Amino acid sequence: MAARMLGNSITSAARSLDQLESALLAGLTDELAGLRFSILLTSKWEASDTIAAERRAELRQELSILRSLYLNQVDEIAMSFGVQAAIDTKEEIERTVVLPDDMRPSAMPLDMEELYF
Repeated sequence: MAARMLGNSITSAARSLDQLESALLAGLTDELAGLRFSILLTSKWEASDTIAAERRAELRQELSILRSLYLNQVDEIAMSFGVQAAIDTKEEIERTVVLPDDMRPSAMPLDMEELYF
């Protein structure tokens, strides 16, 4: 009887751990998707002819920061869940997070701080 209760307890703990890991991976994946979207949008703004040269230089700096954050997030997923999970997550994000073709850069915020989330 005690062995059965211990077995149920271990099974329950393992299930809880799996759920916690899944929730953590989902959170990291959402953050990675947000970074990917920010990179795509900032790239589109930076490439626009309607943006002043000084502003485009600022956007290039922002892109560098966003790309670094993106790669750090992929590394965190790899360290926490394994390299294959990081590869799979990155590929899924890059396949599914896209900008609409008709999105225009005119909606760019005036303050660079608004790009951070």
